[in-house]
Amino acid sequence: MTPLTMTSTRITPVRANPVRTAAHRAKRATANPVIRGIGVAVPENSILQHEAADVATDLIASEERGKRAIATLYRRSGVASRHCVIIEPPVEGQPMTQNFFQRRTSPTDGGPSTGQRMALYEQSATRLAVAAARDAIAASGLPAERITHIVSATCTGFSAPGFDLGLIDQLPLARGVQRTQVGFMGCHAGLNALRVAQAYCKADPHANVLVCATEICSLHFQYSEQPQTIVSNALFADGAAAVVVSPDRGERSTCGDGDAWRLADHASFVVPNSADLMSWRIGDHGFEMTLSPRLPDLIAARLAPWVDGWLAKQGLARTDVGSWAIHPGGPSPLIATLHAGATGILSSSGRQRL
Repeated sequence: MTPLTMTSTRITPVRANPVRTAAHRAKRATANPVIRGIGVAVPENSILQHEAADVATDLIASEERGKRAIATLYRRSGVASRHCVIIEPPVEGQPMTQNFFQRRTSPTDGGPSTGQRMALYEQSATRLAVAAARDAIAASGLPAERITHIVSATCTGFSAPGFDLGLIDQLPLARGVQRTQVGFMGCHAGLNALRVAQAYCKADPHANVLVCATEICSLHFQYSEQPQTIVSNALFADGAAAVVVSPDRGERSTCGDGDAWRLADHASFVVPNSADLMSWRIGDHGFEMTLSPRLPDLIAARLAPWVDGWLAKQGLARTDVGSWAIHPGGPSPLIATLHAGATGILSSSGRQRL
């Protein structure tokens, strides 16, 4: 079981200035590192949510009750469309479809085996990771051979060699690059990967860390009409994101409008007695997720006090935060965030941009 872990990273903007003295350089070497470049990648093909509901209904719904449940829960997910590696291009104006999953033939049919799903993961993950990482390195303005560390994160597949070896071969990177994987830590692994990158940068003033998170969630569609399973089937998609993190050496970033973003602080809190609210386990037919309906209430009760305490240690309040980036895991946790009193978190940014 996976206890609920609330994880946060504070990122602050910093405008690059010329470094004129050795003292300035020494001060920068111990400063919080900066994000120099960002890259993202998704599969070429996407599917509208109502089309995905039709696919799910065709695969697993045996009775009208199941069909209605799928239609309702997919509609309430708040998802408009999803990019997925299993989606194939439409033929002659027909809706997007897929051929990886076949219609359930019996109540015990669980679809493709975990081995079959992992084979497709291995084919797909490297392609997305390389695309995201290439864009992040290009945005950083650094030559690829100056990357000193890779921190990879994933929880939707396993293979050895992993996609980090693909990054070395295809970008290409120096053969002596150091590699670390943050594996099977779920949705907050990306923040943990940033924390590892920050540690590398503080330990080595010459470090340039490539962080790459890649997930292929569509492989783990489950043949079940249980509401919790339908919800998890309805929410997640495929993609990769990468950043290049370096010590603050006073170099102007090419990321965004030229300003860099500094990794200022990290925090994490494991909520007591929450191990039964979420799980992500390896089954015979893919990885199996459970999401308790109690989760939003627990977030609403716990989030604000924890965030307030964390910010207070840095002399800040929620009203001092200019913008928020929230990983929601569905609409209910977003609503719970609002109920927790996180003023302006969603109203100023809009869900479509989270």
